[in-house]
Amino acid sequence: MLNMVALGALSLALGCSNTSNTPASSTDNPNAASGSAGSSGAGGTKAAENKPVAQTINIPAGTQITVRLGETLSSKSSSAGQEFSATVGEPVVVGGKTVIEQGAAARGMVVDAKAMGHFKGGALLEVRLNSVTIHGKETPVQTSMVARSVAGKGKRSAGFIGGGAGAGALIGALAGGGKGAAIGAAAGAGAGTAGAAFTGNKEIVLPAETALSFKLKQAVEVR
Repeated sequence: MLNMVALGALSLALGCSNTSNTPASSTDNPNAASGSAGSSGAGGTKAAENKPVAQTINIPAGTQITVRLGETLSSKSSSAGQEFSATVGEPVVVGGKTVIEQGAAARGMVVDAKAMGHFKGGALLEVRLNSVTIHGKETPVQTSMVARSVAGKGKRSAGFIGGGAGAGALIGALAGGGKGAAIGAAAGAGAGTAGAAFTGNKEIVLPAETALSFKLKQAVEVR
C-alpha cells in the first residue's frame, strides 16, 4: 500500500515538471507584429524618397516657334477673330532639352484680314499664335504677329513694282518697324521682279502647310 502511494506522488511530480517546461507560443511574442510593421514603414518611406520630382522649365521670351498651317488663310476669305489649326514644324530646344516636340498641335487666330481695296487700296492679313501643346497639355502663349500686305492698283502698284527698296521698307514697317524696316528696305532693293509677281496676286493667300515663325512675347513655364 505504501509503495502505491509513493508511486502516485512520483507521477504527479513528473507531470508538473513537464508543464512548467513547455516553451511559449510564437503568438505570445509582443515584438513579432511590431517588427513587421516597422519593416513595412521603412519600405514605404524609401519608395517615397525614390519618387521623381517634377521640374519646371522656363521657355524665355523671344524664343521662336515655327508652325505649319493646317488650313488655308486668305485676306479675302478669312476674318478677324477666326481661329486656325497648325502643327509645330521644328522642335523647340531650351538648355539642350526639347521642350516642344515637332508635330505638336498648335492653334492661332487671325488678328486682321482686309480684302483688296479695303486697306488703303491693298490687302492685309495678320495672324498670331494662341496656344501650343506641350507635354500633352494645351498651353496658352503670347506671341508676336506675322503680317502680310499687298499694295493696290494704279500709282501704289507702280511704286511697289518700280521702287523695290520702298516696298521692302513698307513690308518691314508692317512687320515691326525700326530695325525691321531697315531689313525690309535692304531686301526690297533687289526685289523689284519678285515684288511685281507678288503684287500680281489680288489677294494674300497662305496655303495649308505654309511655315510661319512667331516669337514669344512672354516667357512660358512648363512642368
